[in-house]
Amino acid sequence: MPKLFRSLFAILLVAGSLRGAEALDQALRSVVRIQSTTMQPDLTAPWNVGRMARGTGSGFVIEGQRVMTNAHVVSNARFLGLQRPDSPRIFPATVAFVAHDCDLAILAVEDGSFFDGLQPLSFGGVPRLDSAVATIGYPIGGQRMSVTRGIVSRIEFQSYAHSGLDAHLTIQTDAAINPGNSGGPVVQDGKVVGVAFQGIPGAMAQNTGYMIPTPVIERFLADIKDGRYDGYPELAISTFNLLNKPARDRLGLPADNLGLLVTDVQPQGACDGLLQRDDVLLSIDGHPIMSDGQIELGGERLLMVEVVERKFIGDTVVFGVLRDGKQREVKVTLKGAWFYRYRAREYDTLPRYLVFAGLVFQPLNLDFMRTYQPKDPDLLDAYEFFIDDCVYVERPELLVLSSILADPINTQLNRFTMSVVESVNGQPIGTLAQLDAALSAPAERYVITFQGADWPLVLEADKVAAAHDRIAQQYGIAKDKNLGKALNEE
Repeated sequence: MPKLFRSLFAILLVAGSLRGAEALDQALRSVVRIQSTTMQPDLTAPWNVGRMARGTGSGFVIEGQRVMTNAHVVSNARFLGLQRPDSPRIFPATVAFVAHDCDLAILAVEDGSFFDGLQPLSFGGVPRLDSAVATIGYPIGGQRMSVTRGIVSRIEFQSYAHSGLDAHLTIQTDAAINPGNSGGPVVQDGKVVGVAFQGIPGAMAQNTGYMIPTPVIERFLADIKDGRYDGYPELAISTFNLLNKPARDRLGLPADNLGLLVTDVQPQGACDGLLQRDDVLLSIDGHPIMSDGQIELGGERLLMVEVVERKFIGDTVVFGVLRDGKQREVKVTLKGAWFYRYRAREYDTLPRYLVFAGLVFQPLNLDFMRTYQPKDPDLLDAYEFFIDDCVYVERPELLVLSSILADPINTQLNRFTMSVVESVNGQPIGTLAQLDAALSAPAERYVITFQGADWPLVLEADKVAAAHDRIAQQYGIAKDKNLGKALNEE
């Protein structure tokens, strides 16, 4: 290379490094530390306020004098304080919007001086594989800001740990994501290309972290423009990859590696009455669907549900469908699927429960399973097949006798714990409100039947009334119920 060109090349490298350093310096000035005080609900005594905890996280300033962070950084918060990188002062903040299904949140700060001199960061695109990124935040191990560099190593659908249910597009890097990093920006060329949000626990993987990419972030910001967060739509179908030649032959499909088999369509879901079992999905919004369920989108191979992920409730998708040997188009108007949410963790809400004669009834959901870790086979089956057997159509929720507060009125009844309520005085029970109404109705006695039980639990009504105040005082129960709303009512 001639000397002149070598000199010019060196100048360009130095200029590029300076621009990169300047962009990173701007990003550093806009990353803030979040201190949170939270109250964690206690499902074993749901009438109590729960236990207090403190934590830290990271966030960054975006346009509109807002701070973006993770939902899990601010969930169940009773107080949030923000600290700029150049000042020890703590600014109180509130949660303006939160999306537990994609682990993102927006914070508001009443004192506008907090934003003086802080430039809002802008968003970039999806970074290429093997490209370099920098993660900025306040991880454990110190009080000062930290910058870790890494390489983008994978782009694919992954489960989001915060909800325990949802999966969205994620980007993996070899920059470790440690507690405290959560909510901080991942930057490339001065633009935010992701929000740091989770790693792999323990010794399963070294130097592996995940970030929420900009398609998920931009969808969240678009969703809240009308002043509320509606969440993700769901197709509510089950599918089977058509990689097996005999399966393709049965359906009359050529060996072209296209087509995804519909194996189930959930009642009350978006596709109910539109798609059918044994339909073969050939395309979605014009994108051919490969036999492993993937499509080409934006230069990447992604699961076909990514098309749905980038849309909103009320939008439509058009499927190319092979049904009974004939091709057709099926237009689906997207909506949520409330019945899936019982398998997601709940936040920012008080536990729902009902105490009656010392019997504690609670809805069966993921938080219940995580708290009690029941071993009863009937209860495990009830949880597992709530959707598969379409139980939710007739019974929007299952109520469990989770525990018994010992009292003379309820002795010898422990055999009924961890059982699902079936009826009260012959009335089928499908929600906590229905259970409350049935147990509040005048009666000589209350006969409660449970799934799989050979005989019912029986209580004398006059003894229940006499025991109410005694049990409340003995166990410190200020409020004997919190009915809230069933998932299908929200």
